[in-house]
Amino acid sequence: MDQDSTAGETVDLIVVGSGAAGMAAAITAARHGLSTVIVEKSRYWGGSSARSGGGVWIPGNSVLRRDAPADSLEAARTYLEHIVGGHVDGEKIDAYIDRGPEALEFLMENSALRLEWVRGYSDYLPESPGGLASGRSCEPVAFDARELSGDFATLHPPYAESPLGVIVKQGDYRWLSTGLRHWRGPVAGLKILGRTILGKIRRQQLIGFGSALMAELMMGVRAAGVPVRLNTAMTELITENDRVVGVVLESRGATMTLRARRGVVLACGGFDHNAEMREKYHRAPVSADYALGAETNTGDGINAALRIGATVSFMGDAWWAPSIPLPKPKGTWFALAERSLPRSIIINARGVRFMNESLPYVEATHRMFGGAYGQGDGPAENLPAWLIFDQTYRNRYVFAGIPGRQPLPRSWFESGALVKADTIEELAGKIGVPADALAATVTRFNAHARAGADPDFGRGVSKYDHYYGDLTNKPNPSLGELTNGPFYAARMVPGDLGTKGGIDTDEYARALRADNSVIEGLYAAGNTSSPVMGYTYAGPGATIGPAMVFGYLAALDAAGVTAAR
Repeated sequence: MDQDSTAGETVDLIVVGSGAAGMAAAITAARHGLSTVIVEKSRYWGGSSARSGGGVWIPGNSVLRRDAPADSLEAARTYLEHIVGGHVDGEKIDAYIDRGPEALEFLMENSALRLEWVRGYSDYLPESPGGLASGRSCEPVAFDARELSGDFATLHPPYAESPLGVIVKQGDYRWLSTGLRHWRGPVAGLKILGRTILGKIRRQQLIGFGSALMAELMMGVRAAGVPVRLNTAMTELITENDRVVGVVLESRGATMTLRARRGVVLACGGFDHNAEMREKYHRAPVSADYALGAETNTGDGINAALRIGATVSFMGDAWWAPSIPLPKPKGTWFALAERSLPRSIIINARGVRFMNESLPYVEATHRMFGGAYGQGDGPAENLPAWLIFDQTYRNRYVFAGIPGRQPLPRSWFESGALVKADTIEELAGKIGVPADALAATVTRFNAHARAGADPDFGRGVSKYDHYYGDLTNKPNPSLGELTNGPFYAARMVPGDLGTKGGIDTDEYARALRADNSVIEGLYAAGNTSSPVMGYTYAGPGATIGPAMVFGYLAALDAAGVTAAR
């Protein structure tokens, strides 16, 4: 990594942040002839993108055209416009849909990025007009980290560690969560074992998920000759004549300036770990302790842009992730599959259900707050919340990474994150909810589960509900009775994969003022910018997909290239 001093230096384009948005911008700019540098606050590169599942939701891309069922950009546009519901400017949606395939193709041509379709990983709201139950998500192929040489040591660690060489793909995870219930579970295990053995035979250091995505992009950054300066924080934007012309940096106790002829791209994440901003913009009980993004995401880019007149939106929202606050070393656990498996429900402090537990995670957390968007001033209506399940669930399914029938760590119970009791009434007492209400809730739910339908909240209707369900469970993969004690309660909190609010931008990723005028020389992408997804989430990879596309479009605008390839 280039760690040279930047005192008195001038380049064409400065990219702040080394996640998917930043690397997409840097590769694009350098390949269009701009001298470019990436500055990264952390001692690691890759940002929250490296910690993620690595999914990419960009409709109409070449991988989908080759492998997935027939789709069209117009169907994707219809879907996104419908679920966003008028909260995002139509030109920005059009830019994402129309330019997305072009952006991804360019990045694959100019990096080691290789993707494959995640077969059957449904759009999150597939029954909406234009939605696809077969899915539009792609994920990176496994990458041999040896190609990174010394840079591998500074790749941001993933959210959940797995032994080196063991690559679990998104499609594998679905089947692994149901253990031995379906024949595809053992088959997925054998595939993982096969990859591991083959990798060891080849002496590879295989990585997957977001680590692979960012490693593959890093190969493009390297090939384009873009230096990445770690441990270098941007503290201020420099302006002249209402134009951004550089940044003030801090690195290892020294302050310096770096000037830019063409502009600055802010791609340094949201304000996940800024307690003051979270208190200002979010409802309690949101906490940085539940944030799963990179720890250096403290809103630096957003605040610097606000100081020079940029506007922001969607600040009260996030890429929410219903989570279980387990003690370290496990830490906050994103309950992705756990909520959808049969023989489980989620209840509030009144002991009643309040949603379809299998909802996509952003929508589910909005319900935990008590509204469609989780906005409002008062206390969150359905928090605290608890995931309730029985012993049969525990015997059958993986829970927070622990296979069925294996004992759960004692520390999880000692911390209060999990509670266990012989009866539903005893469990209610231990978690402080009305015993009669919880018993009535379970009785009502069990009757609906036997019938295979949930008239209260429609759980098990959507194809997405079934994705993390149990296909061997009849009559509905998402519904099962809670009958066999002991019973368990896992505390549910509003975790997040990153904050959603950020700098308002146009279809070229240019930062905007309150009057919609452009702040010349300033761009924003990724979680530093306001989301093209609005208050919702289109499908797996609908954070990284837009980050890459608008990083690409920002660099093209800085290079004076605005027409499609």
